Formats: sequence, structure tokens, C-alpha cells
Amino acid sequence: MQAQKATIQGVILDENNQPIPGVSVTCEEFYAISNDNGFYKLEVPALKKITVTYTHITFKKYEFTATLANAENFIVNPVLKLNIEQIGVVEVSSSKKKSFIGIQTVSPSIIKNMPSASGGVENLVKSLMGSTSNNELSSQYSVRGGNYDENLVYVNEIEIYRPFLIRSGQQEGLSFLNSDLIQNLDFSAGGFQAKYGDKLSSVLDITYKVPTEFEATLNASFLGAAASVGTLSKNGKLATISGIRYRNNSLFVNSQQTETNYDPVFADFQTYITYKATNKLILNFLGNFSMNQYNYTPLTRQTNFGTIDDPVALLIFYEGQEEDEYLTTFGAFKANYLLNDNVNLKLIGSAYHATEQEYFDILGQYRLGEVNSSIGDEDLGDVEYSEGIGSQLNHARNNLDALIFNLEHKGSFKKEDHLIEWGLKYTHEDIRDRLVEWEVIDSAGFSIRPFFELANDQPYNPYEGPIVPYQNVRATNYTNIDRFSAYGQWSYKTTLASEAELFLNAGVRAHNWTVSGDNITSSTQTVVSPRAQIGLKPNWEKDMIFRLSGGLYYQPPMYRELRDSIGMVIPDVKAQKSIHIVAGNEYSFLLWNRPFKLKSEAYYKHLTDVNTYTLENVRIRYSADNDAVAYAYGLDLQLNGEFVPGTESWISFGYLKTEENINDRGYIARPTDQRLKFGMLFQDYVPNIPDLKMYLNMVYNTGVPGGSPSYADPYIYQTRLSDYRRADMGVSYVLADANKTHEKGHWLHPFKELTLGFEIFNIFENLNSITNTWVRDVYTKRQYGIPNYMTGRVFNLKVNMKL
Repeated sequence: MQAQKATIQGVILDENNQPIPGVSVTCEEFYAISNDNGFYKLEVPALKKITVTYTHITFKKYEFTATLANAENFIVNPVLKLNIEQIGVVEVSSSKKKSFIGIQTVSPSIIKNMPSASGGVENLVKSLMGSTSNNELSSQYSVRGGNYDENLVYVNEIEIYRPFLIRSGQQEGLSFLNSDLIQNLDFSAGGFQAKYGDKLSSVLDITYKVPTEFEATLNASFLGAAASVGTLSKNGKLATISGIRYRNNSLFVNSQQTETNYDPVFADFQTYITYKATNKLILNFLGNFSMNQYNYTPLTRQTNFGTIDDPVALLIFYEGQEEDEYLTTFGAFKANYLLNDNVNLKLIGSAYHATEQEYFDILGQYRLGEVNSSIGDEDLGDVEYSEGIGSQLNHARNNLDALIFNLEHKGSFKKEDHLIEWGLKYTHEDIRDRLVEWEVIDSAGFSIRPFFELANDQPYNPYEGPIVPYQNVRATNYTNIDRFSAYGQWSYKTTLASEAELFLNAGVRAHNWTVSGDNITSSTQTVVSPRAQIGLKPNWEKDMIFRLSGGLYYQPPMYRELRDSIGMVIPDVKAQKSIHIVAGNEYSFLLWNRPFKLKSEAYYKHLTDVNTYTLENVRIRYSADNDAVAYAYGLDLQLNGEFVPGTESWISFGYLKTEENINDRGYIARPTDQRLKFGMLFQDYVPNIPDLKMYLNMVYNTGVPGGSPSYADPYIYQTRLSDYRRADMGVSYVLADANKTHEKGHWLHPFKELTLGFEIFNIFENLNSITNTWVRDVYTKRQYGIPNYMTGRVFNLKVNMKL
């Protein structure tokens, strides 16, 4: 009988539904303490009457009495009331601490319900303060003037990598992050602490669930399906959560102006396993296998442009196809050892292997001509007279094999209000890359030579030189990169004489890396990155938090940043450097007797040793010569609150200006110079039918540079793409959830959640362009920039269920 035990667990909240860390949970001789997320777990005797007590110096004591069955898992989520008799005691909760350091936190339930064309967590990140994107098919995002390679992503403290060869959003398939497995999502748009890695722009910190009971979910729609299963062993020591996903973007690709045969297979499997070896030692494993196959055969395309008086159309007939494949295997082990109440030690080892193939031969033959604009004519919209003809042949045989190993130790020491954290990491990167791609352009029967070759006046006079590709890149690289990085940081929270709350953080990172390989002269470099943060909550009637953060941030180059525009690896590329300052304010208030929060951040970045790049769709190509300086500054605002009672919505606004000076030629806009951003996520429901809910995601971004030909000198051409406007809406009806349960025997009784939904993507069918295709008028030698439009309006049905 003494061996028979039960488990009590849950999340401890305050009256504002915020988690409370450091709560003592006791029952006889058994004892537990809630963590930073308010979660606790306590083993208690079974088959006898027990009393469980919750105590905290800031809150009133809470007790309950129960008799539990053997191996029963009993969930209790108590709400503690503030102990008003306590004076002069300050306890910084997890959520308040995140406010001090400028981290945005989002509920996983919003991720699940938000209408998303890319189907990933990143689509939610794009609506947050400081983040932008103009590509609904991509999971990539830009943060405050940085590019896609400048963002850190972690899952349970394990760094995640993105593919190397992806050039188009519709090739991406599934991002690593599985929304069904997420427990917490934290995002920082800059000024982050030294414990995070060496990138210039942002940190996305994801925590996967540790199940407290058996659970199963299934989500299905016309865009794909996903299922997950969470388990917990009888003794409560082994917990697993696993998910499998399949995605098919055919609906979106078929809504574009190019008619295609499209056969994608995007699928992955992930698992996160937690094993409590002892009360002090917890072991974790994170595994992932991802297969993204992209088979694409374009057929025809017609794009009408010009004016009402002078309508022009581009008509293209295609031959050939593209076959891409991206296979990724990832595994990571993590050991967490609680030496005592003050010291926590961690050891993390991970391996990432990616094999990527990009093969295509596509011939496009075009006609550029006048369009029949006679209303009522049966040939309305057809090209009647050709002003230009030509063809373009693109070829690629690109292969990349990347193998990355990591071994990392982290630790923390806490004493009273002081917290010291440290870390040491070794990374080995083995990259094998073959790059073979070329492009031949023919216009009106003659071959267009590279722009840097001797000019000719075809077609008026024949040119008798050899036919050469317009672009030709060939390279084979075997590259090894060894990295050692370390950090140390100190955090402190206290109360001033004025009863204001003060939070301080200071830290430093160091990073040493060596680039070597075949036909490469080995190069070793070291950088040191100091960072600091200060947060202050005055003792005012208004609930406000002020914060200031910044430091010297470096981004040591990854393999793609070492490879220049012709595919050669330049081993002595320096780390890009940024002096970053962020000043923020957070104001919490009541409006209509409901909670609201206004966040604002102003920032400035001064960048040197900038590795300039070109951006086409999502493909980034670097110059690899550190030939520029740059700056970025702006202001971000976000208003969160219950615009509708019981729901969370937000509106975000951003202003950004970022420019670069290449080889002292003067400042011009960078490829990510997105001046204005407006985003809104709005939730609502029908008052008389509260189970009928609506989710609206709206984005407006001003155009970025990228409308010029890819070969053009950016100092001559600074053409911008058109503004990006998009609205996605989801409507769902809840048949079952935590607030709507059904009696035993009812067909809905087994479901913890069951929702039927209908989604409309791009409600107003705005034609957003991602790049321009440039063609010539043979008679005038005039070039036209024809927009390559993204997806049109798409309808989708879906069902979500949880057992």
C-alpha cells in the first residue's frame, strides 16, 4: 500500500490569469515548487484522504482535500489571490520578466485558429511587432531591416536550421515548427540577451509540450492534414508527444497566373520525448524527419498590364520541368540536471543532416503584344499583334549535402535576486556543394549576351561572336567550419526605495570560427559581443514598464554567406557587426472594463562589415566581400486587448528605414527597406451564437526594392515592387471544447475539442507581386517589367479535433 501513489499536476495562476512561479505545493512529506510557467507536478499517496496546500509569500494560502485512485493523474489549476497584508515584497512573474526584456508571448490557441496560407507558426510571427513579409507562401520573415538568415529559431533551447537552396516560397513546403506540439511561443525583435546566439535581428523561442495525460489531435483540410499523439506513462516518468504532417499547396499554386502541372509532396514527422530519470535528472530527445519534394511543370502564362488606353500582355509558352527535393534529418539529446535548488546544469547534443537537390530545364517562349480591348468582342483579352518575341532557357543541376554537429553545455546559478547563466558550445559544419546553373536569353532571333560584355546593336547589324550564356555559374565546394562560442550573463531584480521594480541584465558572448576545405586557405576569426538590458516599473498609478537594451551584435558567416555570386567560397569573410539600441515602453490599462496593453519600441542599428546581397523571391545571394556600411531605424507599435470580450486581438504598426553604402558610392535602400507595415489579427464571435467564431488576419506593407532587373546596378535602378495587401479570414463552429462538454453516451462525448471551419485566403484578391520578369520590345529596344504575381483568392474547408 505504501508504494501506491497518484499524481497531482497543473498550472498555478493569479487573478489576471498569469502563471505564478515559486509556489510551494505540499502534502505530508511530499513537496514541489512551480516553475517559471506556473507548472507543478506532485506525487502523493493513493487510496487515502489527503490535503494539498499551496503557499506563496505574495499570495493567500490555498488548500483542497481529495482521495485519489492508484496511478491517477489529477489536474488542479488553482487561482491564488493576492495577500494584501504582505508589504514590501516583490515577486517578478515569468510574464512580467518577459515584459522587462522585450519578449512578446503568444498563446498556442491563437496559432491553431489563425488562417494561414503557409500553414506554419511563422505566419503568426509576421503579424507581430517588428516582423514583416511580402510572401504568403514562405515561412521566412524579415525583422527590422534584416534578411531571412538573420533570425534565430530555438525549440526547447535547441537551435533549428533552414534549407540552403530554397529560391521560391512555393518550394518550401513545411517549416520545422509543428504548431500542434507547441506550448509556449516567445519572440524578440531585437536587443536580446547574450544567452541567445550570434545573429543580427531576432529570436523565436519555442517550447514544445510535455503531456500531462493522453491526448490526440487530428487536423484536416484541402491543404493537407496533421495528427499528433501525446502519452504519459503510468508512473509519470516518461512523456512523449509526436506529430506527423502532410501539406499540399496545389490550391495556391493553381490560383497563380501560370498554368502548371504541380505535384508536391511535403511531409514530416517529429517527436519530443521527456524522461524523468530521477527527481534531479530529466532527459529529452527531439527528432525530426522532413521530406519536401517539389515537381513543377509550367505550361502557359498570360499577364495583362499597361494602361486602359494602351493595354499590353505577356503570353508565355513553357516546355520542360523542375524537380527539387529537400530531405532533412535532425536529432537532439538534452540532459537537465538540478544539482540543488540554486544550480541547474544542462548538456545538449544535436545533429542536422540535409540533402538538397535543385534540377530544372525550363524553356519559356514569349510574345509581347497588344491586347484586344473591345468590350463585347469574343476575342477580348487576347494578344492580337506581337511587338516582341523571344525565348529564355534556364538550366540547373545543383546539389548540396550539409552535416552539422553541436555539443553544448548550459548552466545557471541563482542566489536570492541574482541569476548567473553561462554556456559553452562547439559546432562542426561539413558542407558539400555543387552549383551548375546557366541562362540563355534569345530575343527576336538573336542571343542576348551578358551585360558586362562588349555591347552590340543587334538586330540592326549582325554580331558574329560566339553564343554564350547570359548568366553562367559553376562551382564545386567542400567546406568545413569549426565554431567555438561561449557566453556569460548576470540578471538581477530588486525593489527601489520608491517601491519601483528594477530589472538588470548584462552579458557577453565570444565566437571563434575557422573555415577550411579543399582548395581553401584556412581562415580563423574571433569576435566578442557585449549586451545589456535594463527594465523599470515605476510605482505609478498607471501600470507602465520602461526598458532599454542593446549592445554590439555580430553575425559570423554561415556557409551561404561565404559563397559569392559566382559560387566561390571566400573563407576570410568577416562577421557582420551591428551596434543595436532599443528603447521600449509597455502600458497596461483597462478599456471598456477589459484589459489592454500598448507596446512601443524605437530602435537604431549601425552596421559595418556588411555582406551585401540580392534578394529574389526567397533566394539570397551574397557578394561575400564586406564592402558596405548600413543603418536601420524605426518605430514599432502594437495594441493588444479584448476588443471583443473573452478574445485576444491585436493591431501592429511599424515604420522602418534602412539604407546601405556600398564602396562609398552613397546610401541607397537595402533590399528589405519595408517603410510601412500594418498588421491586424482580430477575433470575434456571434453574440447569440458564441460557438460561431471568426478570425481575420490583415497585412499591409509598402513595396520593397526588387522591381529592377537582377543584373542591374542598384545605384541606377531603385525600382520598388507594388504595395503588399492581403486579408485572410477563417470562420469556425465549435461543436466541443473545454467550455462545451457532452454527457456520456452522446456522440460528441469522446471529443475534448471538435471544430469545423471555412477559410477564405486573399479575400479581396489583391494581386501582389514578388519579382518582375523583364522582356524586350524588339522595335523600340524598350524593356518591360512584368509583375510575377502571387496567389489569388482561395477557399478551404478544415476540421480540427482533439481526443
